[in-house]
Amino acid sequence: MMAPTLSKKERIVSNLLIETLFGQGNSESLAAYPIRVIYTQIEQQQDCAPVQILISVPKKRFKHAVDRNRVKRQVREAYRHHKQLLYNKVEEGKQLLVAFVWLSDKHMPSSEVEKKIKMLLEKIAAKI
Repeated sequence: MMAPTLSKKERIVSNLLIETLFGQGNSESLAAYPIRVIYTQIEQQQDCAPVQILISVPKKRFKHAVDRNRVKRQVREAYRHHKQLLYNKVEEGKQLLVAFVWLSDKHMPSSEVEKKIKMLLEKIAAKI
């Protein structure tokens, strides 16, 4: 079992990877309100983690940065606890790009967020 951390290598920071995830039309999407997840599998990039994530909380939903940061922290923490569900399923030589998008304009308890993230990760793991 791997350590429940979230390193820099596990985050999508490259504009090229973001464009691959959102722009090419070969991504799949799942939703469990208040979270939507978009994911795609690509050939592994050099010196990258097998699963990379991006978390988006639109300014349209929460006007104050402190509120957006709170939601991102909740999603990051929930993912960190359950990321082994995906790591166990990704094939050698492949990389999974995952984006979490917040859909609601209301805060949710952390336990609810964690439950939804776990459910979405299990669905992704079953499909890849």
